[in-house]
Formats: sequence, C-alpha cells, structure tokens
Amino acid sequence: MSPILLHFLPHYLAAAVFGLLGVHFWRSRWANTENARVAVPMQPWERLLILGGLVLHGLALYDGIMGNGEMRFSFALALALMLWLAVLIYWLESFHARMEGMQPMVLPLAAVCALAPPLFPIAHPLPHAASLGFKLHFMASMLAYSFFTLAAMHAVFMGFAERKLHRRALTKSLASLPPILVMESLLFRMIFLGFLLLTVALASGVLFSEELFGKALTFDHKTIFAFISWGIFAALLLGRRIYGWRGRLALRWTMTGFLLLLLAYIGSRFVLEVILGRAG
Repeated sequence: MSPILLHFLPHYLAAAVFGLLGVHFWRSRWANTENARVAVPMQPWERLLILGGLVLHGLALYDGIMGNGEMRFSFALALALMLWLAVLIYWLESFHARMEGMQPMVLPLAAVCALAPPLFPIAHPLPHAASLGFKLHFMASMLAYSFFTLAAMHAVFMGFAERKLHRRALTKSLASLPPILVMESLLFRMIFLGFLLLTVALASGVLFSEELFGKALTFDHKTIFAFISWGIFAALLLGRRIYGWRGRLALRWTMTGFLLLLLAYIGSRFVLEVILGRAG
C-alpha cells in the first residue's frame, strides 16, 4: 500500500462507514414500504457504528490538522471538520430527541466531505498557531461554522417536513422526523450557540488581530462577509424574540446567513487552493 493511500486510509474508511449508514437509514427510515407510517427508533448498534465513523474521521482530521508538529488547514479540511461536528451533534442529540429521520441527509454529506482532504490534499500551515489565543479563536470560528452548517441542514429538513405536512403526505420519512416545533426549537438553539461563538471569533479577531495574526485587522471580503452574516443572525434572533419570527421567514434568513458565512472562508479557500492552485 502506498504511503499516500495509507495516510488517507482513515478518511476512506470513515467515508465508507458514513456512506453505508446513510444508505441504511434511507432504506429503513425514508423508503416507503408496507409500514410507511411506522417510525423506527434509533438502535444501539446504529449509534455504535456512527460513533465508530466519528472516531475514524476524528483521528484522520486530527492528523490532517495537527500532524507533523504544525497546525495546517484548507477548505477541504474545513468542510470535513464541519460535517464531522454536525454528525457528532446529531449523534449526541439522538439520545434526547428523535434524530433517525435526519441521518439519510447528514451522513451522505459527511461521507462526501470525508473524501475532500484526499481529493484536495493542499493544506497550508497556519502562522501563529502556537499561540493559545489563536487556537481559541480558531476553535470558536470552526465551531460557529459547524453550528450554522447544522442549522442550515436543519432548515432544509424543516422545509421538507413542512411541505409534506401541507400536502398531508404522512410518509415514513416524515414519521421519522421530530415534530416541527421540536425541530424549530433545536434550530434556534443551534443558531444561538453559533451566534455566540461567531461573536467570540469576530471580537477576538478585531481586538487582538496583531497578536493573533501579526498584523492589523484588514476589511477584506472574508471579514466583510463574516460581519454581514453576524448581522443577519443577530437580526434573526431579535426578530424571533420580539416578533416571534418562525416558519419560512426564519428558514430564509438562516440560509442567507449561512451562505454568506460559507463564502467568507470556504469560498475564498476554494478559489485559492483549487482554482488558483495556491496554499495561502
């Protein structure tokens, strides 16, 4: 086995586990059968296999980001890390709420993103990574991205569930999803946590830019997109609290804020690393 293949083997194994589980959950929770309206709760062996995929992928990401004694990152690692955290959050939430109906979407996405680092192996070392402040800033940023990624996927699920309910189509996939009010409560909980983390990331970047990055804050497109996204989520949370925003209005604001936040980092890294072929 070649060294490159061996290095990326945990990514391939995690992608296989997530992909096969995604097919399993689709067939057992979404595919219409003679028991189309019967919801099947999450089984212990299913949780165990998801945990196994999380461990494999977590080890692969740790090696990709922290390997060789330096901290490295790329758009591919960012995507993989966000979906890894999304699967982890759904896995943890499955102990408290009915999450099996959401797995057919999140697991295949995690499988695809697990393959991103082997497909796009360019990773650039992060300057000032030895600083504790930088590590806290980095973790706050990535956790914020991950919570908003999960919120965006949640918004897609809610739109799917609402359309099914309006059509009165009581399918197996709908029966496997949590009630709309439970999904909505979880959505705003994730948005609130993501907003707090994004606030910490932006505030630390503004106040301690020279200590963290070795230069004064520059208002490039990445920074501007991040601040616009922060404003959108702040308005959404205020609108929810003051005016009771919910339903399609809340979903549209969620998706708009997420797409701008995605462009703030992932889009710029994709252009640099894939289109321009540069690591920084």
